[in-house]
Amino acid sequence: MDTPIYNFSAGPAVLPESVLRTAQSEMFDYNGTGFSVMTMSHRSDVFMSILYHAEQDLRQLLNIPDNYKVLFLQGGASAQFNMTVMNLSNGFKRVDSVVSGNWSRIAHHEMGKLSDVNIHLAAHGGEQFDYTDLPPVESWDIDPSSAFVHFVINETVHGLQYHEVPKLGADMPPLVCDMSSEILSRRINVADFGVIYAGAQKNIGPSGTTIVIIREDLLERCSSRVPDVWNYRSHIDRQGMYNTPATYPIYISGLVFRWLQSQGGVEHMETINTLKAKTLYAAIDNSGGFYHNRVAPAARSKMNVIFTTGNKELDELFVQESTTRGLRLLGGYKSMGGMRASIYNAMPLQGVEALIEFMREFQKRYG
Repeated sequence: MDTPIYNFSAGPAVLPESVLRTAQSEMFDYNGTGFSVMTMSHRSDVFMSILYHAEQDLRQLLNIPDNYKVLFLQGGASAQFNMTVMNLSNGFKRVDSVVSGNWSRIAHHEMGKLSDVNIHLAAHGGEQFDYTDLPPVESWDIDPSSAFVHFVINETVHGLQYHEVPKLGADMPPLVCDMSSEILSRRINVADFGVIYAGAQKNIGPSGTTIVIIREDLLERCSSRVPDVWNYRSHIDRQGMYNTPATYPIYISGLVFRWLQSQGGVEHMETINTLKAKTLYAAIDNSGGFYHNRVAPAARSKMNVIFTTGNKELDELFVQESTTRGLRLLGGYKSMGGMRASIYNAMPLQGVEALIEFMREFQKRYG
């Protein structure tokens, strides 16, 4: 195409072009096997090698300690709202839940459905901040005897992100984090968490697989009363092969991990992501009030940048006209309206620059 296409979707999201071209070249014949990964037995030596290398590359990228297990599960990140409670709250009376935006709100609502444990609202960013700021960690109401503390580190709908990873004391419950929309975008210390989970379809690969990184000692909590398909220990004991994993999404995720390594790893991506976000927010803030972002600057997401003109009809026109310029899927979340630019790892700086150029042209015509 004459006009480059930039995919700003919040998920399933943009993938590196080189990854897609590799997948295209291997579609009918993976590594000389004569058939596609899509039609390959999940128990074959070839796929087991794909799975092994995907895990090892992920471990290297995130510097995952040896006492953490890695799973590639199905069900999306939403399934983890229930799996974490079913597996980790056995023998406990309470789980602490931080609500800071749309997805943590949904998680809070869902977590108690398959358990009698009390899902305690530890903090609520909507009531105090109207989801334009984050409840500070020091305000969280945490009980040391709780099973764990659940939070979402980046809220895709409201454009919020904890830039400093919350840390709790050694005598506090483990942190369970939904990291779907920012995993691999910046350096983290995995040892600060009890469990990290992330749907692949934002910063890792296509939809269909979910990464779960779990501290090994927490597996002792997994009760045999939890059905095997929902039981972390059952999946670990069977090397991730309790049931058929999402083989093709795992294969693509492995290609993305290699691409990240070729780019300089997570440290390099953090530098680029910071530059992309800083450049786009500057364009919004310096528009003379034509574009607005209501999120407190210290809580603004580097992954999902939301903005609006303040006029519903003009926002809709922005989305329509930007589409013709190759800037796709910029419409905001259905309950939010406005615009949302998701600028994950695979979004190049050129895509952000093209968006800013269009924003300026649009303002000249309608400002």
